[in-house]
Amino acid sequence: MPPLTGATCEICGERLPGPRLAETCSVCQEDRPAFSRAAAYGSYDGELRELIHLLKYERIVPAAGVLGGMLARAVGQFEFGPTPVLVIPVPLHRSKRRARGFNQAELIARAALKNLKLSGVEIATGVLERRRDTASQIGLTRPQRAENIRGAFRVAHLNRVAGREVLLVDDVLTTGTTANECARILRKAGAAKVWVATVARTLKQNVANFEIESEFEPAVHAS
Repeated sequence: MPPLTGATCEICGERLPGPRLAETCSVCQEDRPAFSRAAAYGSYDGELRELIHLLKYERIVPAAGVLGGMLARAVGQFEFGPTPVLVIPVPLHRSKRRARGFNQAELIARAALKNLKLSGVEIATGVLERRRDTASQIGLTRPQRAENIRGAFRVAHLNRVAGREVLLVDDVLTTGTTANECARILRKAGAAKVWVATVARTLKQNVANFEIESEFEPAVHAS
């Protein structure tokens, strides 16, 4: 399960086409996201994809330890400020969490923190809430995805976020729509910066394949 290689966008982490002509991808140049930077350990395919599925869908909880080590390497790409970082796993809707029994992003985040040498880091699981379940993003355009997810999250404790650097953690980044909406809400609540770290990301050339596969997975598999 090798890490990503080659030039990537300095904002969203998408692989840049060669030869390298810019530091940022065309999407981020046109519409800069609300987060400062996103980083992932590897590509969401092959054995890494299978390992993530073992945790999420087969409930093989020890897999979170391995994935946490990978997430720690992604987080290691960031340069945080002197203020202790607030770590927030992307929340599941309560119905999905109840069905799955856990939030995989939280398990991976806790495992990652054991590998990192960050002082004063605080993990906060009740600060960001998913207030409604959303329809599948499969087949939607970028504007439609943004509209579908808008209003799905809220910050429950504004005083915990104000003035803080936030590390938003998830297992997979697909198009970045969910991460961007979470970052937008956190920034609106007063967060100084929002960083996004995931174990894997779906590279642009693989998004179509990911969506075809997702369409035939049981509904509980949608993330």
